[in-house]
Amino acid sequence: MIVSGKARIAGVTGWPVSHSLSPRVHGFWLERYKIDGAYIPLPIAPDDFQDTVRIIPKLGFAGFNVTVPHKETIFDVVNEVDPAAARLRAVNTVVIDESGRLIGSNTDGYGFVQNLRSVGSWQADQGPVVVIGAGGASRAICAALADEGAPEIRLVNRTFERAEKLAEEIGGPILTWAWEDRDKALNEAALLANTTTLGMDGRPPLALSLDALPETALVTDIVYAPLETELLARARRRGNRVVDGLGMLLHQARPGFAAWFGVEPEVDDDLRTFVLNQSGS
Repeated sequence: MIVSGKARIAGVTGWPVSHSLSPRVHGFWLERYKIDGAYIPLPIAPDDFQDTVRIIPKLGFAGFNVTVPHKETIFDVVNEVDPAAARLRAVNTVVIDESGRLIGSNTDGYGFVQNLRSVGSWQADQGPVVVIGAGGASRAICAALADEGAPEIRLVNRTFERAEKLAEEIGGPILTWAWEDRDKALNEAALLANTTTLGMDGRPPLALSLDALPETALVTDIVYAPLETELLARARRRGNRVVDGLGMLLHQARPGFAAWFGVEPEVDDDLRTFVLNQSGS
């Protein structure tokens, strides 16, 4: 990585932001492609966020990522948003144009879809999709799956009303299922996606029987600590293909890096290993 007075600068803002793996991901790419640039953490407290973020263009930044708890707040600060961000009312990537305007986008759904495509033959229209959870990640994933042509999205959440609200706001082929019927929802499914934190280190596993899930179904979990959750381990043992959650994080970073630094970065095993060495320490 080369850093000079002409360096392109980007970063990530959140509160806190020390947990973010984004500096490691972008730092790896900057080094790989020998780019004169830097990517730095920008911790901004919620009470200071709107005023502070408006100063960033004056500091010469090409743009920045946005993580919790600012993804929704930034929506009211940016000058323009792409269709995905407008639909979700949440922004995770900002590009600053030559006039200093903030252009917001949401690449979470893109990252999810690209991660599934990394296994080769996945197509959204192969059959019903089961999505567990109705939080912010689920919103992006359901929208992306609908746009990709999923014929039916079975949304299962412990709080049924929250699932109904998500289905109404996102639209498309989303059908809400009661939590007690989650095992039945897997019948004839082509994809199972866990978007909750159940299965993450320090959290209980997802209580879900896989008996009704076809062995041809793909199973994914957006959790990447641990890399193989209890859900993925059970699915793999019964013969299902599985996709861990790290790839979603890596792929969602690609559009921002390309816009800020002018190079379309690659997600590969070297990047995964580099990031895992940090996240596991």
